[in-house]
Amino acid sequence: MASNPPGSCCYQGVKHEGEPVGSLSTLNNFEIYTSYPANKSTEHAVLILTDVIGHRFLNAQLIADQFAANGYFVLMPDLFGGDPVPLNRSGDFDFQAWKGAHGPSTVDPIVEACVSELRNKYNSQTIGAVGYCFGAKYVIRHLHPGQGKVDVGYVAHPSFVEAEELKAIEGPLAISAAEVDQIFPAEKRHESEDILKTLGTPYQINLYSGVEHGFAVRGDPEKRVVQYAKESAFLQAVQWFKEHL
Repeated sequence: MASNPPGSCCYQGVKHEGEPVGSLSTLNNFEIYTSYPANKSTEHAVLILTDVIGHRFLNAQLIADQFAANGYFVLMPDLFGGDPVPLNRSGDFDFQAWKGAHGPSTVDPIVEACVSELRNKYNSQTIGAVGYCFGAKYVIRHLHPGQGKVDVGYVAHPSFVEAEELKAIEGPLAISAAEVDQIFPAEKRHESEDILKTLGTPYQINLYSGVEHGFAVRGDPEKRVVQYAKESAFLQAVQWFKEHL
């Protein structure tokens, strides 16, 4: 695999402070969070696929609003049918069983419905997909420009991405990686680099020192090195989309 399966580090972290400005609504049978740019344009969209804590997590909503503030219409779905993992859940949680209930057979149709909604209802001409941890797998699975999927991908501290999934991408992909990450350690990062080199599509991998898995969403803002890495990873995504969307 290009990254390891998720572990308990995938739902541990710090809740941030702020007031979301987007709104919740329903698409088909699942909930979505949407956030508009100042000009209300939906021409260029960002689809955010979250970590296991889900779309109602304040940190995720604040990130969605940041992308909107940078000019993108943002749609962020509930990938888990109302069954996200609470932040810092206790150690008796059976994460393996939870993962078994939330795989491609349930998540792929949600992603496909969101892409269709962006193309057909909102008339989005380009779609960038952002994936944090769990969501990274589905950015990579759907990174096929011109096939009714997403045009450009960005992922941070990805988890359980199969090598064959990464080999199949057909669009530009940027990755933010943590120095300390048992899910996406150095050997998996190097494996991913080796795969990306062979594909002929634009790619970028940034490694952030002094941070751990989850830093781009759940890092402690009281730690300057973490806050710097979080801000830089977000700017990496914005610059990547500006270049390729």
